[in-house]
Amino acid sequence: MKTYTYPKSQELFQRAAKVIPCGIYGHLSPAPLIPADAYPFYASRAEGSKFWDVDGNEFIDYMCAYGPMVLGYNYKPVDDAAARQYAQANCVTSPGPVMVELAEKLTDVVSMADWAFFAKNGNDVTTYATMIARKATGRKKIVLIKGGYHGVAPWTQTYGHHGVMEEDGQHTIRIRWNDFEAFKKVVDENPGDVAGFMATPYHHPTFVDNEMPLPGYWDKVQALCNAKGIVLIVDDIRCGFRLDIRGSHEYFGFKPDLVCFCKAIGNGYPISALVGTEALKNDAAKVFYTGSYWFSGAPMAAALKTINEMEAMDAVKMMTDFGENLKKGLIEVAANHGYDLKVTGHPAMPYLRITDDPTLMLHQDWCAECTKRGAFFSSHHNWFVSTAHTQEDQERTLEIADDAFEAIKKNKE
Repeated sequence: MKTYTYPKSQELFQRAAKVIPCGIYGHLSPAPLIPADAYPFYASRAEGSKFWDVDGNEFIDYMCAYGPMVLGYNYKPVDDAAARQYAQANCVTSPGPVMVELAEKLTDVVSMADWAFFAKNGNDVTTYATMIARKATGRKKIVLIKGGYHGVAPWTQTYGHHGVMEEDGQHTIRIRWNDFEAFKKVVDENPGDVAGFMATPYHHPTFVDNEMPLPGYWDKVQALCNAKGIVLIVDDIRCGFRLDIRGSHEYFGFKPDLVCFCKAIGNGYPISALVGTEALKNDAAKVFYTGSYWFSGAPMAAALKTINEMEAMDAVKMMTDFGENLKKGLIEVAANHGYDLKVTGHPAMPYLRITDDPTLMLHQDWCAECTKRGAFFSSHHNWFVSTAHTQEDQERTLEIADDAFEAIKKNKE
C-alpha cells in the first residue's frame, strides 16, 4: 500500500517556525505526533469525514479537529445557517435574537439546564464555572481529578509547567478518579472551604486507558456535594453531545449544578456554553465575565442548527454504532496479526492501545503507519467519530490497519 510524504508541510513548518512560536503551538503542535515525519502538519481542505493536506494526501479523520467536527466538515445545513446570520449581523454592538434562541434551545435539550451563557473556548466556561462556584459559596477550594484536562489557564495546570506559579494552584486540590473516599477526605479536611468539584463525565486523560465511573460513583459525589453545599461541575467539553444529546450526566444518571460545553456544539464554529440550574442563575449574573467576540451571531446560528440536526438524525446512536463496529473490526484485525488491541472509553470517542508493548512505542509506530496510509490516528489521545463517517470509511480503515500491522511486524524483523 502506498505511503504518504509531506514535503510541502515540512516546508511550511520551516517558514512558520521563523514567525510563530513553536511553528504550530498548543495541541496541534507536531510534538505529540510520534514520529513527527509520519504526520501532515497543514491541511488545505476538508469535506465530510476527510481532510486533505497541502501535499494533496487524503485522510479519513479520526480526530475530528480534536472534537469540534461532529456532523462532518463543511456540513452544508450548518454552514448555510451561519452564512444567513453573517449576511444579517455577526459581531455587532448589540447581540442578536439568535442568542436568545440558542439559550432557549439548550435549556430545552439539556436536562438540568435553566439558563445558558456563551463564550468561545472550553477553558472560557470552565473558568467561569469555578468563579460562579466561588461566588455562590464564598469558598476558595476547587477539587479536580489528577490527569484531568480543563484548559490551559494557570489554575488548570500544575506547578512546573512553564509560566505557571506555585500560587496559581494554591486553592486547587487534585484527587484520583473514581476515589470517592479521597473526595470525602478532602471535604472533611477543608470544612466549609470547598467551593466546587469539577470532573469530566468519565476519565479521558492522555497516554493511558480511559476509565468509566464505578457503579454509584457519581451518585455518591452528587449526594456529598448536595449535603455540603458544594457546586458540582461537569466538564462536558469533549463528551458533550456524543454520549447523550441531553448532556453526558444523563448517560451516567446524575444531576450536576453546572455543565460546560464546547467542541461538538457548533460543528467547528467558535462557541462554548455554560449551562446551569436556577439556584445559580443570580450568582452567574453577578460574576462579570465577557469577551470581545462572545456575542457573535454566526457561531450561535451554527450551534443552533448543529443541535437541531443532531436531534433529528439521532447523531448519538449513529456515532455509537459506528464506533462499536470500528472497535470490533480493529480488534479483530490486530488479533489476526497476533496483537492485543485494547479499546477503552465510549465508542464515539475511543482510546486505543496495543498492550503488547507497555512503552507505547509499538502503538505509536502503528498509528504512524496508519496515518501514512490515509487513516489519521493519534497514539496518545482519545479519537473522535462523527455522523459523517461511513461504512466505506470503516472498510478502508480496516484495510489500512491491516497493512500497517504488517508493516510494523516487518520493521521489527
